[in-house]
Amino acid sequence: MQGDSLLLVVGVAFWLGVLTSVSPCPMATNVAAIGYLARNSHSRALQLLAGLLYALGRALAYTLVGALIAWGILSAPTLSTFLQKHLGQLIGPLLVLVGMILLGLLPGLPSFGVSGGRLTKRVADMGVAGSGLLGFLFAMAFCPASGALFFGSLLPLAIQQKSTWLLPAVYGVGSALPVLFFGILLTVARESAARAFGRLQQLDRWLLPATGWLLVAAGLYLIIRQWVL
Repeated sequence: MQGDSLLLVVGVAFWLGVLTSVSPCPMATNVAAIGYLARNSHSRALQLLAGLLYALGRALAYTLVGALIAWGILSAPTLSTFLQKHLGQLIGPLLVLVGMILLGLLPGLPSFGVSGGRLTKRVADMGVAGSGLLGFLFAMAFCPASGALFFGSLLPLAIQQKSTWLLPAVYGVGSALPVLFFGILLTVARESAARAFGRLQQLDRWLLPATGWLLVAAGLYLIIRQWVL
C-alpha cells in the first residue's frame, strides 16, 4: 500500500469502525454500559476514566481479533495463496451480502459472541476497574450488522491488503471514538448526551441504508467486472 491508495484503504477501515460503533445494537449497548459505569463512579475524573477505558477495551478487542484472524489466514500458505488468487472474485458477492444485511434485507440472522450474563454483570459491578474488560466483552457481542461489517468487510480488506495489524487497529480506533464521545457527554452533561444520542439515531436511519446501498452497488460493479467483462 502506498500514497493515496494507503490513505483510501485506511479511511475505509476507519469508516467501517465508526459504522460498527453507531449501529443500533452496539450503540444502545455502549450508551447503557457507559451510563452504568458513570453512575457507579464517585467523581467526574473516574467517570471519564471509566469511559476512556471502556472505549479502549472495545478498540483493543477489534484490533486483536482482526489482527489474529488476518495473521492466521495469511500465515497459512495454502489458504493464503487461495485467497490472494480468488479474493478479488469473492469481494463483490461479500459486499453485496454485507449491504443487504445493513439494509435489513436478510432478517432472522443470529447474533453471536460474548453477550450479557453473569460474567458481564460481574465485570460491570467492578466499576472503573472492570470498564476496559467490559468494553472488550461487549465488543465481542456481534449483532448481524456489526458482524457483517467486521467479518464481511474489514477482514477481507485486511487480507487483500496483507495488513495484519494496521487496518484492524484503524478499525478499532474508529469503533472507539463515538463511544468515547458519548462517554464524555454522559459524564459532563447527561441531557446533552441524550439529545445527541437521539440525533444520532435519526442520522442512523439514513446512514446505514446509504452505506448499505453503496456496498451493494460496489459489489455488483465488482461482480460484473470480475465475472462478466
